[in-house]
Amino acid sequence: MHIISVISVIFLITADQLAKKAALIYLAPVGSYPIINGVFELSFVMNEGASFGIMQGGRWFFVAATPFALIAIVIYYLRLPRGRVYNWVRAALVMIFSGAFGNFIDRVRQGYVIDYFYARFINFPVFNIADVFIVTGAFLFAAVIIFFVKDEKKDGGNEEAFTRDE
Repeated sequence: MHIISVISVIFLITADQLAKKAALIYLAPVGSYPIINGVFELSFVMNEGASFGIMQGGRWFFVAATPFALIAIVIYYLRLPRGRVYNWVRAALVMIFSGAFGNFIDRVRQGYVIDYFYARFINFPVFNIADVFIVTGAFLFAAVIIFFVKDEKKDGGNEEAFTRDE
């Protein structure tokens, strides 16, 4: 399972970096490009904050904090018990790790993160693929933990009773 996760991380980070490079080359010169008028557009933004533009100007905080978060994700990933439900947790952690690492690369290399997806109809902050990975991974992680992982204390620490699907 670990090799699949490593390959997935490499693939997701590569997809993120290629999309940002394309936005820099093709979208930056025009600023924005409507996909569905008044609903969705590609809009070039240099984001110096976190996902969805929060904490603007916090570059050094994120550059310093991200390696600790990435290490914590790896340690948590490696300590997960075996079991099908934990493969979903691993998938969520792969998405979160990939998104965080993709944005980290941008912050270190250029001082900002390139964002380009804009849902105009709800005036949602501009975001990128790495942000999608982080949010999707977080929702998947929460859903699996809330709905599929039982409390160890209730089961007396019995690992076999720890998941619903085994």
